[in-house]
Amino acid sequence: MLAGWGAEPVRVSMTMYTDAHVIRGTLETRQRRLTDVLNLADEAFLVLSDVVLEGIDGRSASHSAPHAQVNLGAVLFAVATEAIPSTPELRTPKVPERTLISLPPYSITGQIHLLPERHVQDALRELRGRFIPVTGATFWSESLGLDRVSVPMVAINHARAQILSPYDEGDGS
Repeated sequence: MLAGWGAEPVRVSMTMYTDAHVIRGTLETRQRRLTDVLNLADEAFLVLSDVVLEGIDGRSASHSAPHAQVNLGAVLFAVATEAIPSTPELRTPKVPERTLISLPPYSITGQIHLLPERHVQDALRELRGRFIPVTGATFWSESLGLDRVSVPMVAINHARAQILSPYDEGDGS
C-alpha cells in the first residue's frame, strides 16, 4: 500500500461505515486523499491500526484492537477525520452536481464532480471508480435514528450505492 506517490508515509485517520459496523482506525500510506487510499488499494481489503469497532445500532459494545482487516467490498462509505486539500496540478476540471445517494440504511447528500460540457445523464454514465468522492456531504439514517452529520467529504462505495441522482433540497429531504 505504500507504493503510491508522495514523499513520506502519513497516517490517515478514517471512519468506515458498513451494513453492521462503524470502524474507526488509521492507515499508514503515501496517498494523501481518502479516495486515492480506497481506489488505489492493492488488495480487496485494508489493514487499519488503532481500531475501534462499534455496531451501527448504537447498543452493541465497542471493541478495540491494535489492527483489523476491513473488506472494502463491505464498506458503504468512508469519512476522513481530516480534510486533505487537493493538489491543483493533479486536478481534472469537473462540474459539481448536487446529488442524493442511497446506501441503505444510510442516505447521503452532497456534491459529486462530473466531467464538464456533458448532459448530466451522460456524465453519470461516465462516472467511474470503486469509491466516488462526495464533497460538502451530509449523511443520516432514519431507520437507525442517526441524525444528520455534515462532513467535508465522504467516499462512497460505487458498487453498493443503490441510487445516485441529481438532487435539489426543494425535492424534499
